[in-house]
Order: sequence, then structure tokens, then C-alpha cells
Amino acid sequence: MLRLTDFIIDCPDTMKLAAFYSEVTGRPIKEGSHEDWAGIIFGEVELAFIRVDDYRAPRWPDSEHPKQFHLDFEVDEIESEQRRVLDLGATLQQDFIGPNGYGWRVYTDPIGHPFCLCRNKGFVWTDQA
Repeated sequence: MLRLTDFIIDCPDTMKLAAFYSEVTGRPIKEGSHEDWAGIIFGEVELAFIRVDDYRAPRWPDSEHPKQFHLDFEVDEIESEQRRVLDLGATLQQDFIGPNGYGWRVYTDPIGHPFCLCRNKGFVWTDQA
């Protein structure tokens, strides 16, 4: 049996990036986290941060330094969540919210990893929209 246990993000400062995502998600940083490895638990999966000395940030959407991964967070109210993540240090990169209020916005965290705030719950996508 295969079970996903960790999603690991390279970064230059584990505790700083863990603190950012702890604030974004409202989940605490895992006890025992330190400068080389920090984590946030989501049920059976840990969002983890590992220190890389020669870290090179992705430059979304630049393919020379590709994103490598991104996180999607479903939200009920995108405007208030956007204000919150921007206040925490995120940067808005691109807006894909349609006129009906559904879609997503792409942000980068304080060291360049992309993530999205999505408003899709309950919305049925078709070939037209």
C-alpha cells in the first residue's frame, strides 16, 4: 500500500516559510521543527520545509526557473483571503476569477513559490466555462 506522508518544499529558511504557511492555513507549526526541517500537519500528510543552502527561487511563469509545484487552497470568500495572504507577505501574480466570481488567483509566497486561492466549490465546470 502506498500512502502520501509528506509534501516537502525546499527553502532557505524553514521556520520563516513554515510561519508563513502556518498563518495562511491557520494550522500550527509541528512541535520539534527547527532550522533544517519544519512541518505543518494536515491529517496524515505533513507540509514540510527543508533547508537548502543554495536555494534558487522559481520565477513563475518563467520556464528557465520553473515553478516545480504549486499549492491550491479552496476559499469561501476570495477577497478577504487575498487581503490576508497579501498582508502575510504573498504577492499577487495573476487573476483568473471569472465574471461569475469563480476561478483562481495565482500568488507567490515570500520566497517565490506559487500558490493559488481558488473559488470552485459547488461550481460545475463545462466546456464553455
